[in-house]
Amino acid sequence: MGTSTEPSGNRPFDSTAHALLIQSAKTAVSVDQAWLNLEAAHVVGQLHIRLHLQTHAHMLNLSVRTRDWPEAVGQLLRLALVPLAHLSGRLPLGNPGRSTVSAFEPLPVRSELAELIARARDH
Repeated sequence: MGTSTEPSGNRPFDSTAHALLIQSAKTAVSVDQAWLNLEAAHVVGQLHIRLHLQTHAHMLNLSVRTRDWPEAVGQLLRLALVPLAHLSGRLPLGNPGRSTVSAFEPLPVRSELAELIARARDH
């Protein structure tokens, strides 16, 4: 595995925070804000296969709606890789899930994503 997905240490998984981040992505006033919320949702839900798949499906939807074809192809690839990653236990923790970063590289949680996650958990 990689780095912790928890920006403030080992906190229990919060499905409400994940749902709030997904909803915030749907109602975002800009495409950039929608992506940030989806990336934060990816970090929060990555260890749960259903939520992991759901987040990538939302990312695929956003990339198609914005006609970002390279991102759409990357999301299709990630949707295919999610089950394999869960079966093998090789999840790149902290990774925001976008096609602009390696699907295999664990990353520290970016500060703007950690902030969105903290706000969703405090909601």
